[in-house]
Amino acid sequence: MPASRLVVLVSGSGTNLQALLDAIDAHPGGAEGFGAEVVAVGADRENIAGLERAEKAGIPTFVCPVKAYGSREEWDAALTAATAAHAPDLVVSAGFMKIVGKSFIDGFGGRFINTHPALLPAFPGAHGVRDALAYGAKVTGCTVHFVDGGVDTGPIIAQGVVEIRDGEDEAALHERIKEVERQLLVDVVGRLARHGYRIEGRKVTIQ
Repeated sequence: MPASRLVVLVSGSGTNLQALLDAIDAHPGGAEGFGAEVVAVGADRENIAGLERAEKAGIPTFVCPVKAYGSREEWDAALTAATAAHAPDLVVSAGFMKIVGKSFIDGFGGRFINTHPALLPAFPGAHGVRDALAYGAKVTGCTVHFVDGGVDTGPIIAQGVVEIRDGEDEAALHERIKEVERQLLVDVVGRLARHGYRIEGRKVTIQ
């Protein structure tokens, strides 16, 4: 079976992208053995480390800055078209810091994966780590989920738990969550690609 085609979207350093690339390279069967290959990397801004990682690996890139378009709808349509041009089987948001719109969700619904630094449905939104600390939670973690039209509301694929240490600040906790998140994302993408999956309501089953 040919490897699934991945388009990865980034906004910054691209550490999750690098984790995927490293896992594919390290797999005894390469992309076919891992089950997926990264065919393109997209971004919402120029001159970021994530794009440099892709270029270093010889992977095509594209950039769709929001400010280059007259409206969010136009931007969303352009991002959808740029992503679709690479015919992805799965799209991975790897630290992509923009909320996509209806056009993108309609085009890639059920195939668009995101990570979130909390145990959804607890602490959705942009400040999941800070919110968990402020609430006094004893454990938090990360969630890999499919994206739907809401904010961090899509069907959950997998979760990893991280205990919160006494006196820990947001930056230290977020770093520990990111370590678990990278491993979880790599594991999930490989399993989805190798085995296939189905979504029934909110339940995701990897075959």
